[in-house]
Amino acid sequence: MRATMAAEVDDVSVDQNAPLREDVRLLGEELGTVLKQQAGEKLFDTVETIRQAAVESRGEGEMQVGRLRALLDPLDDATLLEVARAFSQFLNLANIAEQRHRERLHREHQRYPGDPDTDRGLRQVLAELKKAGVDRQSIRQVLADMSVELVLTAHPTEVTRRTLIRKYDRIADLLTDLDRPDLNAEEREELRRHLREQILSAWGTDEIRRERPTPVDEAKWGFATIEQSLWRAVPQGMRAIEDELALAGLDPLPADWVPTRFASWMGGDRDGNPNVTAAVTREVLTLARWMAADLYLRDVENLLADLSMHRASDELLAHTGPSHEPYRLLLRQVRDRLRATRAQMEARVHGAPLLEDDCYTQTSQLADALRLIDRSLRAVGLAAIADGQLKDTLRRLNCFGITLLRLDIRQESSRHTAALDAITRYLELGSYGEWDESRRQAFLLAELSGRRPLVDDAFYRSEYCDEEVREVLATCRVIAEQGAEGLGAYVISMARASSDVLAVMLLQKIVGVREPMRVVPLFETLDDLNNAATTMGALLDIPLYRERVRQGQEVMIGYSDSAKDAGFLGAAWAQFRAQEKLTAIFRERRIPLTLFHGRGGSISRGGSPTRMALLSQPPGSVAGRIRVTEQGEMIRFKYGRPSVAAYNLEQYVAATLEATLVPPAQPRREWREEMDRLTQRSVEGYREVVRDDPALVAYLRTVTPETELSRLALGSRPARRKAGGGVETLRAIPWVFAWTQIRLMLPAWLGTGAALECALANPAENETLHTMNAQWPFFQGLVDMLEMVLAKADTRVASWYEERLTRDPELIRLGAALRDRLGHTLEALRGLTGRESLLDNNPVMRWSIRVRDPYTDPLHLLQAELMSRLRERDSDEILESALMVTIAGIAAGMRNTG
Repeated sequence: MRATMAAEVDDVSVDQNAPLREDVRLLGEELGTVLKQQAGEKLFDTVETIRQAAVESRGEGEMQVGRLRALLDPLDDATLLEVARAFSQFLNLANIAEQRHRERLHREHQRYPGDPDTDRGLRQVLAELKKAGVDRQSIRQVLADMSVELVLTAHPTEVTRRTLIRKYDRIADLLTDLDRPDLNAEEREELRRHLREQILSAWGTDEIRRERPTPVDEAKWGFATIEQSLWRAVPQGMRAIEDELALAGLDPLPADWVPTRFASWMGGDRDGNPNVTAAVTREVLTLARWMAADLYLRDVENLLADLSMHRASDELLAHTGPSHEPYRLLLRQVRDRLRATRAQMEARVHGAPLLEDDCYTQTSQLADALRLIDRSLRAVGLAAIADGQLKDTLRRLNCFGITLLRLDIRQESSRHTAALDAITRYLELGSYGEWDESRRQAFLLAELSGRRPLVDDAFYRSEYCDEEVREVLATCRVIAEQGAEGLGAYVISMARASSDVLAVMLLQKIVGVREPMRVVPLFETLDDLNNAATTMGALLDIPLYRERVRQGQEVMIGYSDSAKDAGFLGAAWAQFRAQEKLTAIFRERRIPLTLFHGRGGSISRGGSPTRMALLSQPPGSVAGRIRVTEQGEMIRFKYGRPSVAAYNLEQYVAATLEATLVPPAQPRREWREEMDRLTQRSVEGYREVVRDDPALVAYLRTVTPETELSRLALGSRPARRKAGGGVETLRAIPWVFAWTQIRLMLPAWLGTGAALECALANPAENETLHTMNAQWPFFQGLVDMLEMVLAKADTRVASWYEERLTRDPELIRLGAALRDRLGHTLEALRGLTGRESLLDNNPVMRWSIRVRDPYTDPLHLLQAELMSRLRERDSDEILESALMVTIAGIAAGMRNTG
């Protein structure tokens, strides 16, 4: 933890990143001071000796495992726990320093080489559009119609406790304060004292969540992100965007214009999560309205303090009557109504008698009052006042509404099939579940067109209506009672046929939903993606359905399960082709299409920088409209702090504008043919191991901490869809998490390396590959992300786990084969990029990875040892705690988990 830590890697940094190195050095020194004070000189010296050994071993280019083990083996269980905590804490502090550096460079409009997502903001995009000859009116029209919706989801491998996140945010604030150039020596020392106090507080806090969060807890975490960051970030980001548009000479957009909005899956995603019930969804929707009323109340209180002027328009005075403070008179009415709304929601949550006071039930009711004030201020020459806090509140209202977040519902298609099967059997019509697709469609369309009720109250008391069927229908009743404003999309996971979509429409009708949620099929396996266009085309051939979606259709593209099914490369190409075909079908039918991307943080789950992600999409598929999931850890990294959140919102607007108006060219025929060849080889190579090698499941459960993940109180959703079984029962997120923990990163590269190697060996394909990498954004994105993840892979680390945890010849055989495949993938990547060392074009990211290695290496060795010891015992509280700390620490060191 000494100051030498940062100096050891200075040679790979660049001048503009000197403040980052200084922050890392400072935090390391302060953590070292805390360790000495709290754990004693002996533990501090032990940690330093282990760290220095790891540094020297890495410097020699070959890890001296024996030396590190000799230092770790003599330590008792309690000391192992403290050592793990020390290394884990430093990795979290290093992340804070990096996040703070992003804020610093965003503010200074500098390019951050360690973050490819920051290389083109709105100013650069507007300049490029002008250079490309795009007229201002076209730009303004796309911006005016733009819809970017970010869907916040819980993350089952988010390991950092909210209590610690708050402390880390305070540390970041103190680093910001220390950046001020006008500080004197006393002020600087005082800030360092506060910094040491926060690090001490973090050290004294249990890193591990002891109780699994409920879906309501997860939803509250999403609300807290809005309250603590996004509430400020949205108007802050909009002002920055407004300034850039004015600088480019574009006419101003409406005062409350906001192209980005937020939705949520927290409390609505019931796919495989029995903890998400109709009652939970109802509670989350109520809590969201409660929080929204409270936040708007704070805004209105501030407006009451400021809007003391008496000059007002006739329109406003007609509403208030003669008054010396007409604005305050109207705002008091708004305040009283918000208070009533908040009290009403509180009563609903606690099951108390509902009040009869006038509450806000629609966003337009609050917006009408605020817009009346806005028009009056502008009419009497007080536009500067209208452009202050009032404008911020109007933008918040346009973004969040009175419901804070639109809640999506997600359910697996088989649950809908089971519900309708129960109904048809009750009605003595036969078994819906056994009918073929044509018979299902005929039944569904007849009932959707009919007027009579399909079931009566007796159905709910019958033997056919079991608990699962009852829950599906109860969810639809929540939709009926809540109304459309607080609800987003009804997402059907594992959608495979037209009847899957029609079924949800009928279930909503059965319970009396007056304003049905839009139904969004999610295509997520390789076969489903390949058949997505056929499925949607069949739906659009149905006149009733085509009329229902005349104003627009949304289709969700799954990244997690498709990559788990077919591997990274095969899934990526299937996603690209599915979007191409869907875009063409809906363009032909003249129906607006919004593609909903179910991305995660890791590359095998679609994770990539915003601009890269959007410009990698097929030409015409963005069209000013996009929906994207933002998951747990990425919410914290991208939206946890207002300035970073504002920057990322601008990035989405810029990238959506660019992808809409100057999309990449259509891929050439020879590129498509090459991708077909690559993906065929890649899928075969991936499935050869994941599906066909009988040792794979045993290797996963023996050598990785996959089974130990169940000990962590992570998300509310179970890690498996069902108990037992093989890889097919494991959710995509923990599947990625387990391989990341041992640095093998298997889901991100398996199959891809063999495909590239084969193509590079063929002169004609070799030339085509290099052309694709130079000219095709889709392929460039794949290669860049593959390089980033392979820079984090380490075959030596993976071998440590194997050496400590198994003697099975079959598992040892498979481990050697996987490491050999990874080595060939690295060679193929070098042959394609022409770079001998990974990330030669990205020195800061390379520095970021290298600076963490001396802290992650001991954690990996500790984790393997702890896994071995725990598997020999029934339970051990200290060892279990230490293991959980290593999991959390490695996740922090890798900067992405699932």
